[in-house]
Amino acid sequence: MTRPSLGVLLSFNGGYVDTMGFLAFAGLFTAHVTGNFVTLGAALVFGTTGVIAKLLALPVFSVVILLTSVLSLRLKLAGRRAIVTLLFLKLVLFTIAAIAAFVHGPVSNGDSPAAIAIGMTLVTAMAIQNGLHRAHLSKLPPTTLMTGTTTQIMIDLATLMPGTAVDHMHEVKERLKRMATSLVSFAIGCAAAALAFVASPTWCFVVPPVLIAISFLTPSGEPSEA
Repeated sequence: MTRPSLGVLLSFNGGYVDTMGFLAFAGLFTAHVTGNFVTLGAALVFGTTGVIAKLLALPVFSVVILLTSVLSLRLKLAGRRAIVTLLFLKLVLFTIAAIAAFVHGPVSNGDSPAAIAIGMTLVTAMAIQNGLHRAHLSKLPPTTLMTGTTTQIMIDLATLMPGTAVDHMHEVKERLKRMATSLVSFAIGCAAAALAFVASPTWCFVVPPVLIAISFLTPSGEPSEA
């Protein structure tokens, strides 16, 4: 049985964590952080909670991306495997979030200290995932945002249509396969998070650390490994 690649697993995790955070913390996007501009506007108009977390999400995300990049470069210069270190940091953060969810959850007020702290912990973990992808899995489709992936899928499908043949058809087909797999994995992660949250708003937080623990055993899945 073929093991899922790291890219597929992280795509599932991206969809799962973003949906879980949205449901648990009054519409907070923990991976697609710029989406919080929209939900922030909605919160201000309708007077719902979660305003503080939505304001903090992008600055926290940006700072963590910066720190992740610096750490990756320094580990690379030291001859160490940065990807393992970054996955370990994600595992620690998701574990902390899960423990906090059991202690303080379910959270009903998106502006409570617990909601903000757990939400920013998830944002930090997903920022690390974004940084990890850019620095170490750049040949793979994005694992946290599917707009560009969907666009590329449609472009590749157009390329494969009769009358539009190009010289690099094999490359197009392989890219389409990777993109479609990532998109489907992300969508399944979203659905799984919704079902898990309905089943238990607390136990659903256990899934991300388990996924990251499994990720240590998966191949990267980059084209160069094929």
